[in-house]
Amino acid sequence: MTRFMRNNWQQSLLAIAVGLSLSTAAQADSWPQQEVGASAAGFTEEGIQALDTAMEKIVADQDVAGMVWLLAKDGEVATFETSGLSRVDDQASMEMDSLFRIYSMTKPVTGVALMMLHEQGLWNFDDPVSKHVPELANLRIMSSYNDEGEMELVSAVREPNMRELLNHSAGFGYGLGGSDPINNKFRDSEVLASSDLDQLIEKVSDIPLLFQPGEQWSYSIAVDIQGYIVQKLSGQSFGEFLQENIFTPLDMTDTGFYVKAKDVSRFAEVHNWDAERNRLVQRPHRTDRPSYLDPERLESGGGGLVSSTHDYARFLQMLVNEGELDGQKLLSPESIRIMRTNSLRDELNLRGTATSDGQAGQGFGVDFAVIYDPEKANTPASPGTYYWAGAAGTWFWVDPVEDMFLIGMIQAQGERRPGAANMRNVSRDIIYDSLVD
Repeated sequence: MTRFMRNNWQQSLLAIAVGLSLSTAAQADSWPQQEVGASAAGFTEEGIQALDTAMEKIVADQDVAGMVWLLAKDGEVATFETSGLSRVDDQASMEMDSLFRIYSMTKPVTGVALMMLHEQGLWNFDDPVSKHVPELANLRIMSSYNDEGEMELVSAVREPNMRELLNHSAGFGYGLGGSDPINNKFRDSEVLASSDLDQLIEKVSDIPLLFQPGEQWSYSIAVDIQGYIVQKLSGQSFGEFLQENIFTPLDMTDTGFYVKAKDVSRFAEVHNWDAERNRLVQRPHRTDRPSYLDPERLESGGGGLVSSTHDYARFLQMLVNEGELDGQKLLSPESIRIMRTNSLRDELNLRGTATSDGQAGQGFGVDFAVIYDPEKANTPASPGTYYWAGAAGTWFWVDPVEDMFLIGMIQAQGERRPGAANMRNVSRDIIYDSLVD
């Protein structure tokens, strides 16, 4: 990435930042994609037009209520567009500066925070997790269970280490899925509804592991544990650490664990397809956890952040630039390369279990998935492309060979329209077909 490219990125996003202070109508004219465009970013004009048209059709077909998408390459913004509604109930338009629950797209932010502390020598990949969280020492392993949910427990061959905590092979449960006693206990104990990270660790310490460390891949509470470790090693609350060391340096002014009162009108609502009414409907807010308007809600490193397209794009461009943006250096290039390198043991793929080989050609690095063999993964992406997504449909991928990323922001959960398009695959295929040689 050249300094010229970074300066262009800075100028483009300066226009975005200025636009955020303007009225909604003025913002539409201030975003950078009109000044930069497809050809300047290394794509065909026809290809980017096809991308925009495809995303607009996905919205028009009611696959989602609204969407914001941004594609950048070599520090240039090829397209930054919005379509549809942020709220169905009052027909509020989706705006460039709409705010989104990014859920598990919080995880890479937590990974960057932890890697900053790694550069300070405060932890090592081979450290047992219990070195930093003594409450998690000597956890037992579930070896089997019966129909009544009674578990057979055995001792761990060894304790899970930090590398396994970062790539979801440590053995922890989550409670987001699974009918086994471990995940049931996560739900029954309301781990994700903990009042703070101390209480979360207390609850997790009472739940056995799903398998021997390193033997399988299971999406887990691991990144919330990482947030606790950041808090403990830094001596700051997790939110304070992120604000001081990531959000402020990157000018991510819209990112945090709750929505300020002045920004509620920008907060997009979550939707799902209603087969009975044959249309999208707004989902009711959860009542079993603190509201997103509550400053005291859990600072969840695994899924708690709210952000805007502008803010998360700046975070991704920092990753593309191998740790820095606009003169602000967060991490070394080596740390970014570690993050985007598969660290699962040989023969273990993403979502690989005792009964499944998982997703061929894909592994896991530090808090995001890594495509290490595109042919096996059946994707046009370059080797080393990394990605993740959130529970309400937000998604991103970064191709480090092409210095390119895409971010898509939506708010959708639950039932989808029958025959709905796979927007991630549709956008990916158009983008790679649109690259200028």
